[in-house]
Amino acid sequence: MKTINVENLSKAYDQKEVLKGISFSVDKGEVFGLLGANGAGKTTTIECVLGTRVADQGKISVLEKDPRKERKLLFKHVGVQFQEGSYQDKIKVNELCEETSSFYTNPQDYKVLLKQFGLEEKISSMVKELSGGQRQRLFIVLALLPNPEVLFLDELTTGLDTQARRFVWESIKKLKEAGMSIFLTSHFMDEVEILCDQIGILKEGRFIYYGSVKDAIKESPYETLEDAYLWYINKEDNDIENF
Repeated sequence: MKTINVENLSKAYDQKEVLKGISFSVDKGEVFGLLGANGAGKTTTIECVLGTRVADQGKISVLEKDPRKERKLLFKHVGVQFQEGSYQDKIKVNELCEETSSFYTNPQDYKVLLKQFGLEEKISSMVKELSGGQRQRLFIVLALLPNPEVLFLDELTTGLDTQARRFVWESIKKLKEAGMSIFLTSHFMDEVEILCDQIGILKEGRFIYYGSVKDAIKESPYETLEDAYLWYINKEDNDIENF
């Protein structure tokens, strides 16, 4: 079963094409990484897939549902973590978790999740008092509250130190092993190389590479994804200059 399936997705703003007919799919238990520089179209892609933005063209399904027509039903099975969050100025961690849990029929126990992500001692703290890394981990906890089948992670480990990043990576691996499908964006190629099965590299609204992490490295002159990524990003410009 294709957990996420996107065919010929296009989107333009003020006649400027942001996405130019991209297609990809994510299987059950697979981690897909959407890569690209800022402004490449990553956020627009996520918004269209989630149904929060209307695509100009294309067919999108998540868990075999139309995210525009069945968004309310779909969001009971989808978790979303964004890099930035806006919450009440004076709210405690436990209050935010309880408030978020109330949106779902069978939410996970937030106390268990807070412990899993090393936040159990912050349960009564104000969200605004958390460090950047602690807030990032909290946002992941909130995304997991609905016990989702699909998890969207935007810049997963931004603001985390090395030890915390590895801790989160191990947690994501366990979710994958349990059969969860994960869609993530990241600027950290070591993270992508460790976590992702398939990747798509966006440049100016289209894929310049789509396939497995292993093949992305194999088809480049390099041995790490970071070097391969830079090669793909610059290859097209170099080809034009050498034409």
